[in-house]
Amino acid sequence: MIDVAAAVVRQADGRVLFAERPPGKPWAGYWEFPGGRIEPGEVPLAALRRELHEELGIELAAATPWITLVYAYPEKTVRLHFYRVSRWHGTPHGREGQRLSWEQPQAVTVEPLLPANATVLRALNLPPLYAITQAAKHGVDEFLKHLEAALARGVRLVQVRERDLAPDALVRFAQHVIGLAHRFNARVLVNGDAALAQQAGADGVHLPAGQLMHLDGAPAFDLWAASCHNADELERAATLGASFVVLSPVLPTASHPGEPGIGWDKFAGLIRDYPLPVYALGGMKPELLDTAQQHGAHGIALLSGIWQ
Repeated sequence: MIDVAAAVVRQADGRVLFAERPPGKPWAGYWEFPGGRIEPGEVPLAALRRELHEELGIELAAATPWITLVYAYPEKTVRLHFYRVSRWHGTPHGREGQRLSWEQPQAVTVEPLLPANATVLRALNLPPLYAITQAAKHGVDEFLKHLEAALARGVRLVQVRERDLAPDALVRFAQHVIGLAHRFNARVLVNGDAALAQQAGADGVHLPAGQLMHLDGAPAFDLWAASCHNADELERAATLGASFVVLSPVLPTASHPGEPGIGWDKFAGLIRDYPLPVYALGGMKPELLDTAQQHGAHGIALLSGIWQ
């Protein structure tokens, strides 16, 4: 097992930096995210800082831990510790003679890519906010107005979770949400019911933890997620290959008064070196996104905090 620190260097417009592996190295001519081997006794962030200077001539200013992937190449197995790099000093340039290219994650033009990067690109295409519907609080018609406003503000991932709607009403509501979301190129998952998700034309399904732990195999959706509350549930979601997970409750919530939540330190410990993108849920507000990402989250999931 070779440990590697890898960087998703991202500009404000969403483009990420790819580097071509130079001649003389294994897989020469393939494109990858910048980074390199973690030396004995070196922590991943220090290795990332060193590699970015040696490979690209830039000085790291801000990076947050993200996902950790294990990939078996024919000649070796690597454990890739990915960080998202948002600030740096200097202009990236190929100090080893390698070509560089800024690419949109949803439309990468350079090829071939190292095989491990396909998983990374799918994760990068998940937005930072995951909005959960709340029609029971606002009423269906009023909530759809809130939804349209949130989509106009940039929300691109929505979960339909309405436990009080009758089955027929839930299908109609889900179809309204999906039609509205698709106008904004947003994706919609339906909570707990794969058949309803298919009937309504959703992009995927979101499974409660109880369903997750009793699955024999992954749902028949390219996009599916699960709710998790502990290490066993996180491990099960990773084993089945979920697209992402939601970990909760992080902070106290109005719906569960008196329950303190697991807190940011335990949240970070549970997802350290975890292979899937994780959204923090429980007491979240948009202004907590940076805090969540500092603790390893991909983003935050919001209920009441997004529909104001």
